[in-house]
Amino acid sequence: MNGTSQKRLATRVKRIAGQVGGIERMLEDKRYCVDILNQIAAVRSALDALGIELLTRHLEMCVLGHGSGSEHETAKPMTQQELLDEVKTALSRFLK
Repeated sequence: MNGTSQKRLATRVKRIAGQVGGIERMLEDKRYCVDILNQIAAVRSALDALGIELLTRHLEMCVLGHGSGSEHETAKPMTQQELLDEVKTALSRFLK
C-alpha cells in the first residue's frame, strides 16, 4: 500500500473515531435516542465502507498479486487453498 493510500485510510479512521466520540458526547448530553441511533448507523456504515476498501485491496494485492511481489510485505507464503481459506474466514468475520 502506498503512502497516499495509507494517509487516506488513516484519515477515514480518524473521522470514524470522531463520530464515535460524537456518540459519547451525545450520550453525555442526554440527546434524543433516535439522533444517537442515527449516528450509530452512520458509524456502522463508515466502518463497513472502510472494511470493503481494505478487503478489496487485500484481494487485489495479496490474493491476485500473490507471488508477484505486489503483496503486503508481511504476507506469508501461502498456497491457493490457504489464500482462499483466509479470504473465507475474513469475509465470514466481516459479514457478521
